[in-house]
Amino acid sequence: MTDFETSRLAGTSRIGDRPSDLYSFHPEIEQAAPPKRFSTPSFTHFKGDSDPESHLKHFKSVMILHKAYDALMCKAFAMTLRGATQDWFHTLPSGSINSFKELAYVFTKEYTSYRTIKKNPDHLFNLRKKSDESIQDYIKRFKGEKANIVGCDDQIASSAFKKGLPAEHELYRELTITPSQTLAEVFATVERYALWDDDRIAAKKSTEQGDRPTKREGQRSDGFSNKNKDKRRSHPQEDAKAGENYTKFTIPIHQILAQLKNKPWVRRLPPLKGDPDMRDTSKYCAFHGTHGHTTNNCFAWKAHLEELVREGHCTEFIAKQAIQQIEDRDIAKEPPQKVIRINRILADSEEFGLTSKERSNKPL
Repeated sequence: MTDFETSRLAGTSRIGDRPSDLYSFHPEIEQAAPPKRFSTPSFTHFKGDSDPESHLKHFKSVMILHKAYDALMCKAFAMTLRGATQDWFHTLPSGSINSFKELAYVFTKEYTSYRTIKKNPDHLFNLRKKSDESIQDYIKRFKGEKANIVGCDDQIASSAFKKGLPAEHELYRELTITPSQTLAEVFATVERYALWDDDRIAAKKSTEQGDRPTKREGQRSDGFSNKNKDKRRSHPQEDAKAGENYTKFTIPIHQILAQLKNKPWVRRLPPLKGDPDMRDTSKYCAFHGTHGHTTNNCFAWKAHLEELVREGHCTEFIAKQAIQQIEDRDIAKEPPQKVIRINRILADSEEFGLTSKERSNKPL
């Protein structure tokens, strides 16, 4: 605090100590001494380019313990002005300010053009959930807008939130069935739905990613056979085709693992090799029990699932359309050499009764 500000708070300055146009306050305010043990707080300064009412609220909050000292409030407020606003304060007529209420009035009137326009509750009815916006993002945006509306009625906010949802949305139906909820109950319902919705979207994305072979070599560990690893590396195109031929299940494969992990016929893997600190900690594989990739993208779990399907397990999770594909795939794998051998044997049996000359003369 400057010597000028200190002397102004103490009321010890004389008229001859500075120009007379600085005496904006009434002499009683100018000469009033601050309370004992008063320590000047840290203020946010006002430069004339922000909302004057917000600045006043901030000042009153800082000075809440001293609001009974009107002269102190006037002098301390003058100390928060900087730049052009301080010049404005010095242009006020000498002795024109008799109270802090008067000072606050002339201050807000001078800078009224910088006041933030307050929104009324009807503004909430203009909010709409965007097509590509999640429920979590929509409720966050809605709460942010509501926070800027002072005294917003909960019933209006509840109605506005529901109106912002598409009529065909499941959450709209849920809120319509129970219309007499308080705003807190509405938000609680929305939060529960948002958690379910986020989990559903994450599972869908994981399933879609699981259908596509990953490009990251570090996520290609199946943990069963180094021979299979070498084969994938030397035949990447065959590996991609194998990924396309995975059995289709009715639920994501990470959920299958959660239900089968304690079965005796589910194989246990040794720990992954490599430095654990180098793995992506945002992704976790329940099959390997470590970070680095997701369960839905785990080639080891996909390969083991295919083995389990061939052994007759996991049938309750197989999609109906995939059952026929499995049968067709098994038929396609039967070697055609068997048919050729049978035909050859039949042909030889027909020639068994022929003489050597007849067999040599028979056309091939």
